[in-house]
Amino acid sequence: MSSTRLPVKQDALISAAWRRRLGATACALTLLAGVSSPPVAAQTIADRDATRTYDIPSQPLANALRTFGRQSGLQVSLAAEVARGMRSTDVAGALTLDAALAQMLAGTGLFHRIENGVVVVGRPISGSAETINGDENSTVLSEINVTGQRRPANLNVVTIGSDDLAARNPSDIAGVFRDHADISVGSSIPTSQKVFVNGLEETTLAVTIDGSRQNNRVFHHNATNLIDPSLLSRVTVDAGIAPADAGPGGLAGSIAYETRHVRDLLSEDGSGGLVSQSYATNSRTFTTGLGGWAMQDGVEFLGFANFAKGNNYTAGGGDEVRGTETNLLSGLGKLAYETDSGERFEISHERVRDDAERPFRANARAVTTGRSWEPQYRNYKLDRDNTVFTYTKTMPEGWWDPTIRLAYSRSAVETPIYFNNGSGNPASYPGQGESGSLNGQAQNRFALDSGDVVVGVDFYSDRIGLNTARDKENAEEKARNLGFYTQARLEPTDRMRLSFGGRSDVQWFKGTNGQTWRHAGISGNASVEYDLTDMLTAKVGASHVWAGIPLAEAFIMNPGWAYGASGPQTTSADNLLAGLRFEHDGFSAEASVFRSRIHDARVAKFAVGEANRNYDVETRGFELGTGYDWIDGFIKVGYAHVDVEIDGKPADSDTGNYLATPVGDIVILSAGHRFETWGLTIGGDVEIAPEYRSGAATYASYEVVNLYGEWQPEALSHMTFRAEVRNLLNETYASRATYGQEFGNVTPLYEPGRSLVLSVKATF
Repeated sequence: MSSTRLPVKQDALISAAWRRRLGATACALTLLAGVSSPPVAAQTIADRDATRTYDIPSQPLANALRTFGRQSGLQVSLAAEVARGMRSTDVAGALTLDAALAQMLAGTGLFHRIENGVVVVGRPISGSAETINGDENSTVLSEINVTGQRRPANLNVVTIGSDDLAARNPSDIAGVFRDHADISVGSSIPTSQKVFVNGLEETTLAVTIDGSRQNNRVFHHNATNLIDPSLLSRVTVDAGIAPADAGPGGLAGSIAYETRHVRDLLSEDGSGGLVSQSYATNSRTFTTGLGGWAMQDGVEFLGFANFAKGNNYTAGGGDEVRGTETNLLSGLGKLAYETDSGERFEISHERVRDDAERPFRANARAVTTGRSWEPQYRNYKLDRDNTVFTYTKTMPEGWWDPTIRLAYSRSAVETPIYFNNGSGNPASYPGQGESGSLNGQAQNRFALDSGDVVVGVDFYSDRIGLNTARDKENAEEKARNLGFYTQARLEPTDRMRLSFGGRSDVQWFKGTNGQTWRHAGISGNASVEYDLTDMLTAKVGASHVWAGIPLAEAFIMNPGWAYGASGPQTTSADNLLAGLRFEHDGFSAEASVFRSRIHDARVAKFAVGEANRNYDVETRGFELGTGYDWIDGFIKVGYAHVDVEIDGKPADSDTGNYLATPVGDIVILSAGHRFETWGLTIGGDVEIAPEYRSGAATYASYEVVNLYGEWQPEALSHMTFRAEVRNLLNETYASRATYGQEFGNVTPLYEPGRSLVLSVKATF
């Protein structure tokens, strides 16, 4: 790929006047301070050799270049007819300006130059790269040879970047995934929300936060991973087929959450800050955010804190849903140092806490059991934290491109444990379930002319335990794992992209009674994309995954479990995926089919003889999607049909705890458009879930509409004002993945009714 000067014969400007989407203030003082300060100007390219962190997923080229302009601080000029039908490749990681542009434009046949601080992208009009001359105000970029950066085979990969998150402005994890029909989130409150990919719960996927393994089976009534979306910069989901370097235990794919980075916010040495405030009318919830960051002589610092406090919300019918109040506190801190030679050391700590009254079973509004000693509500305190140390080399030398990571993640749930003391009245004692994972990896990426190969080793030492005021009930299980892996991502021809790899894992498992077992297994994956024509691409992939013995959840652990001589069965899975994608002149359409089978999935129960309880799970279905992208907007429609069986029978949400949930049919329509001249963005989404019959159960239909508008006034460029209407039609409904809808004795947690959300942000 060569990068060269082009004559300035372009007729459309995609400006990085999308200045930083940081925005918002909570007080007039910040507003006045911003008015007295000049807006941040577009950066020059005084030092093209400096690196910065880019996060630009593959997307229509016009949108990708707009994002590049925002992240680089440069303006980008691109003729509309040149952009039409073009798609960028992924750009991620610490790269120089030249390398980022070359990576983005790889395979498009386009060239770029920089003139007066503007990146001009287009096709050469005449002559070769060497014969095109420029004037004294032009900067000619030298030829760039990029190896190992070609577009890999991305089967069923969902990438949600920082711009996507900014557009959605999610207040919980459900908002992060609301544009994706194949990803469902159950429950209406963060403390009990769980993510399902193609019907399979996130505990069947390899989930990481900043590369740190998450092992959070604490209480099935609570969230597996309590996450504050305001701290995120990127989410990547591999649905069905996870690469070997995604980590151990990816039975049905992987989810990788990445938190914010200093280089998302600064392009050169300097400092900045953020103040934000939002208000949701339904629950009268105020959310306040504060942030600060700095970069100087290779040293980087970042800190964010968010606090949300509010009342119970009302459902669509106007009924107050007790136990849904908001009391969330979260924070993120990062410290990094990068040498002149690109040796980068970073340590980060992230923590999220939720502490409030919840329904007795936090994932259901009410469950009728006939147990008079169980109150309707109790307090739950969830506390999750994640600490990560990472070493990378941002300027690789030859084949030396290492990543070394050491991390510790922890999740705890405190809640009273109620029992029958014979009086028929509630009686309780304190209980805490806790999970912890010390984990790490060391790997190297070998860059080749046709792609790259990653080779590495990883480990984890996990524990899950229950501690109560009754010592005789305390119990814990432990597991240690050592894995060796390799993953190749190659483009052997211009039309073919391959991804294949494997893992070899050995696990040591220890039960609550002290018994131990050692098991080993092999996993493999392979996928291919082939361009049948310039517009039509076929894809197919398969994987087999060995995951060892999953640990049981804390609150059902029994110190007297009888595991038997052979112990629990190891869990494995087989996945298949195939599909087609069509792209032309901004229009896209795709279709795919999938099937995942999980064998001997362990979900232990409290009874002495139930330590080894396991199930066979199968999900199968198809997805359809179409959309159209233009320079300033998009519209897209997605449809997913998912059938789930457990031990050969239609799944239900109770048997499916830590496994799967019924889904049926989901349709998502989303659209957005930016009026660049006015600094105004409008958009919205619609979720339609038709009635679904599965076995003897019927799941009710619902239709939900959300709208938003966002304004960045030119006179107050550091400010962002936003208004949203969530659940515009005031629908009374429970999300399809919410627990208990098929049972007559369960009242599910209905989603909030109509709510107006107003927010303001300011950066300085």
